Amino acid sequence: MAHDITTQWKGKMLLESDNPSGNTLLIETSPDFEGTGTGLNPKALMLTSLAGCTGLDLLSLFKKMRVELDDIIIKVHGELTEEHPIYYHSVNVNYHFYGTDINEAKVNKAVNLSEERYCGVMKMFRQFARVTTEIHFHDQ
Repeated sequence: MAHDITTQWKGKMLLESDNPSGNTLLIETSPDFEGTGTGLNPKALMLTSLAGCTGLDLLSLFKKMRVELDDIIIKVHGELTEEHPIYYHSVNVNYHFYGTDINEAKVNKAVNLSEERYCGVMKMFRQFARVTTEIHFHDQ
């Protein structure tokens, strides 16, 4: 399996990139570097990909495990190096699970399966960054 994307310059510091699904998104630098604030930052998109990858794993696993939740929020914090090339040297993933009578053992198992077996983006991040995770349960 392979993925192909096309990214095209849209003027100034704005790019439009497609996805194998056909959807597009705008990528741009910050206003400090002549961006307009229209597009998404490329490095921050990496954090979004990490949250999306593990989040989709969890949704699939929870369905199979019959885990019911009211909400899931995944917050990812990345620390960048100061010297070029600038990249994330450490990343923290905070999982927040909301509901009543949450089966914490099943949730912990699903998070572990995502992090250790299924989430390819997590595996890629671990090649260049120290990745830590935290799980938070919120009773509603």
